[in-house]
Amino acid sequence: MLHSTANQADFVIAGNINLDIIPTLTGLTDCADDLASAFIPGRLIEIGPSITTTGGCVSNTGLALSRLGFSTHLVGKIAEDHFGQILRNLIEDQASPSTVIDLIVSPSGSSSYTIVMSAPGYDRFFLHSPGVNANFSEHDIPYEALPHTKLFHFGYPPVMQPMYANEGAELQSIFRRVKLAGAITSLDMARPDPQSTAGKANWRTILTGLLPYVDIFLPSFEEILYMLRRNHYDELEQRFGRAHVDKGINADLLHDLTDELLQMGCLVAGIKLGDKGFYLRTSDQRGKWDLTASNLNVNPIDWTGRELLAPCYQVDIAGTTGSGDCTIAGFLAGLFKGQSPEQAVTSAVAVGAYCVEHTDATSGIPSWETVQDRISKPWKRLTANYFETTGWYWESAHSVWLSALDNGRRNK
Repeated sequence: MLHSTANQADFVIAGNINLDIIPTLTGLTDCADDLASAFIPGRLIEIGPSITTTGGCVSNTGLALSRLGFSTHLVGKIAEDHFGQILRNLIEDQASPSTVIDLIVSPSGSSSYTIVMSAPGYDRFFLHSPGVNANFSEHDIPYEALPHTKLFHFGYPPVMQPMYANEGAELQSIFRRVKLAGAITSLDMARPDPQSTAGKANWRTILTGLLPYVDIFLPSFEEILYMLRRNHYDELEQRFGRAHVDKGINADLLHDLTDELLQMGCLVAGIKLGDKGFYLRTSDQRGKWDLTASNLNVNPIDWTGRELLAPCYQVDIAGTTGSGDCTIAGFLAGLFKGQSPEQAVTSAVAVGAYCVEHTDATSGIPSWETVQDRISKPWKRLTANYFETTGWYWESAHSVWLSALDNGRRNK
């Protein structure tokens, strides 16, 4: 597959891309206590207009970075169909002139699409068709562009069958080759359908082989709990309901999960916590940080052995579609700008906040300078009560929580 490499890009963003169809579910306000009661045979539910926008890691994280002011190289797969043409048009309309749009067109199959169900009083859920994303392979990666980029980010391998087949051998091959090319590597996940082939894959084995080649690993709490501790995930789902597994979040559990991830080999383990914020844990192996820090122009002393959490900002929420992807964009942008961990996690939740102020994922993302200016002014944060325990400290200068070990090390 030939790729366009005319422009050198700050970021290469590859993986899942799809068309998001977001209906306005105004007719479900009477079902705030039990969403399941709305979807019964024979019922007609009157809803509002729909929004059609780009979705998936490539467009959400990639276009968010583009709107923040970074040059990006977007790599995704579409089909030669109506949805594929809509996707291309939408991306071309939103991307900056410095964006390389690298959409691989499959002559057969269908483009991926997602119907995003965001009902009043509930977190969103999805009806997803993987389409030709299911055939995305290592041959679709523009390896020739990687020596000229700073960071490679890949998203949503659980919706791409070749990425988790054979215990993730092909995904491991991609990240190994990207590392050899000299780029910083970053990975985002998606929680698979438990009944699908991806849902039954051995993700612990996949991650064990993969994470030695991943510098920055950025799953959500639900995703990583499902992959590493399925029994615990099932217990929380049974106790709180599938939409509220995040009620089981606590500091000790986050520490234990990231312990495993760092031992598997990644340098940074960031866990998205929805409206509870963004948790960060970094490797305490200084030697591993020296090379990566020089590539990113960050201070290795600042980034070695850190554990902290940034609560979300208070905003009027219009929709949560793409909020995790945009949070990732804010974090990666902070790294690129040489920010400290406190500043980078704050930038992450700030960009996520801009995202949820709009119904779609990226139209509300402003320039990097605008984000930083808003951060510098009074802007209320949500609380994170599960960190109000012995061993965690509120660091008021940056409005983040620090673990006892982290706080002690930083104050030496």
